Amino acid sequence: MALAQEDIAFIKQHLGEWLAEQSLGKPPLVYEIELRERMVRVEEELKHQRELMRQGFDLMDKRFEQVEKRFEQVDKRFDEMLKRHDQQFLWLVGFIATGAGLVIAALRYL
Repeated sequence: MALAQEDIAFIKQHLGEWLAEQSLGKPPLVYEIELRERMVRVEEELKHQRELMRQGFDLMDKRFEQVEKRFEQVDKRFDEMLKRHDQQFLWLVGFIATGAGLVIAALRYL
């Protein structure tokens, strides 16, 4: 039984549609199993990525705590330095006032 030119043209015209229907419309069982396996692998990888992100955020939190402690230490040292300078300034003012008083007293005495 030979095919007529009309039949060959019809087959050529619709062959792409038929193949698409067979492969996409009704996937074979093997293809469906492969898709499910891929989905499981993707879900596992996403879970792993979430765990890595959580670990990274935990490490960042620890680092921020360390930096915060360091800033607190610097603030404490700065406050101590200001107190020390305040005391030194008061001693200097007292020394100048005493010296000026002595000079004035000496000038009045002479």
